[in-house]
Amino acid sequence: MWIYEKKLEYPAKICTTNPKLAKVVITQYGGPDGELAASLRYLTQRYTMPTGRSKAVLNDIGTEELAHMEIVATLVYNLTKDASVRDIKAAGMDGYYADHDKALYFVNGDGVPWTAAYIQSKGDPIADMHENLAAEEKARATYEYLIQLSDDPGVTETLAWLRQREIVHYQRFGETLEHLYDYYGKDHYFFMGS
Repeated sequence: MWIYEKKLEYPAKICTTNPKLAKVVITQYGGPDGELAASLRYLTQRYTMPTGRSKAVLNDIGTEELAHMEIVATLVYNLTKDASVRDIKAAGMDGYYADHDKALYFVNGDGVPWTAAYIQSKGDPIADMHENLAAEEKARATYEYLIQLSDDPGVTETLAWLRQREIVHYQRFGETLEHLYDYYGKDHYFFMGS
């Protein structure tokens, strides 16, 4: 189904070891609005989409989210790989270190493990597409917050690129929602305010 090219979609840049920054960036790896949740949400929802076009969009974006997960993982790993235990403790990552050393693990910024409760697959294509639009907006907002927290120009540049991809995904899902409305007939669904 996939052809895997052994390189990141965008280079994960860092300027210096920074476990404090890694502690917050990891939320886009295993947090509620992160890349793991997005990829699994879209790759699961594609099965109940009614058209080849809507299935393809979810497949494409779900696959790209897996690539984004690799970028975020690379950022977190590179921000921590050369950190001393003292640096890790100073960053408040001592609990994480005790459980995982410097290995990657799906958690949010507070160390709460990923859960399937982060994703939704309703089976109603219109409802699922609205869910996806909201998910992309939440991911965009999270990237904006991470950019505000970043003191590393390389990380900031990488996060800005990822944020831009969330905007593109939002646009593609909006187009797909319109396609689904056309497929079902616009009068098939009740529109608020109409």
